[in-house]
Amino acid sequence: MKKILILLVALSACCIQVSAKHRFMCYRDTSRCGVPFAKDPVVVDYKGRYLMYYSLPPYKDKGGGWNIGIAESRDLIQWNKIGEITPETSYEAKGLCAPGALVRNDTLHLFYQIYGNGRKDAICHAYTTDGLHFTRNATNPIFRPQGEGWTCGRAIDAEVYEYKGHYFLYFATRDEKFEIQQLGVAAAPLTTDFSRSAWTQMSDSAILSPRLPWEGKCIEGATVIRKGSRLYMFYAGAYNNAPQQIGVAESTDGISWKRLYTTPFLRNGKAGYWNESESGHPCIFRDRHGRTYLFFQGNNTHGKTWMLSKVRVRWKKGKPVPVL
Repeated sequence: MKKILILLVALSACCIQVSAKHRFMCYRDTSRCGVPFAKDPVVVDYKGRYLMYYSLPPYKDKGGGWNIGIAESRDLIQWNKIGEITPETSYEAKGLCAPGALVRNDTLHLFYQIYGNGRKDAICHAYTTDGLHFTRNATNPIFRPQGEGWTCGRAIDAEVYEYKGHYFLYFATRDEKFEIQQLGVAAAPLTTDFSRSAWTQMSDSAILSPRLPWEGKCIEGATVIRKGSRLYMFYAGAYNNAPQQIGVAESTDGISWKRLYTTPFLRNGKAGYWNESESGHPCIFRDRHGRTYLFFQGNNTHGKTWMLSKVRVRWKKGKPVPVL
């Protein structure tokens, strides 16, 4: 325990120093465990401020399930926690986390997973007009995948993106043996209220499965952005701390995807770096000035702590250039 505390003190000093000198984002939430622990970031520009939603672990002293934290920022570097989303319904009783978000008109829509139910984890939807207080969709959970072999019926890590007249819902699922994590996709019309009946599964097989050595047995955490006529998906490869690293694929229809690179787009850090154990679960985000950033989670304690940061993504000939 003493070694962990010493490491955290040193890491805290490092984050403060680097943040001030190089404008490095290092977001830490110690409210649940007494140590930095924040995962699965998603960022939106909503009503004049940037909001970040992220996963919070159970309390160290009183247990409970995973919940969702809310932080705000004016510059995408300094973040202040402003709230939490905690269970309100019976289906959320064991926990909720891993949010995805989009803004439509004046409403912010959140797509999150219920967690702690094994194969019955599923995608839910809620909405807000202030960024803090959410109304649940009456048909929750709104989506679980169907099929044989490639899915056990579980859906997590939702990402919803508008493209070519539809909202595409990207999700991660496990195979029937509960060993391989891979991605699937569903779609709804633009007029949707995101209820359960609106979604049509677009493929009866995985749209992206782990096959490269660094991806191990897992692809999850899809996040999508459009550049020109194409979609670019950033995804997490390998299970947490394996290490998990970030890859990228492209698509012209939102359903079929092709990897851009055989090596990670964003690697885990070198020995001694804050993200030595992993750089994972990405969120690709374009700010109001047109700059693109990749938010992600990382740690150097093999999962005893977790922090959130970001890197600038550069584009060359319309394609994202790997972060070296």
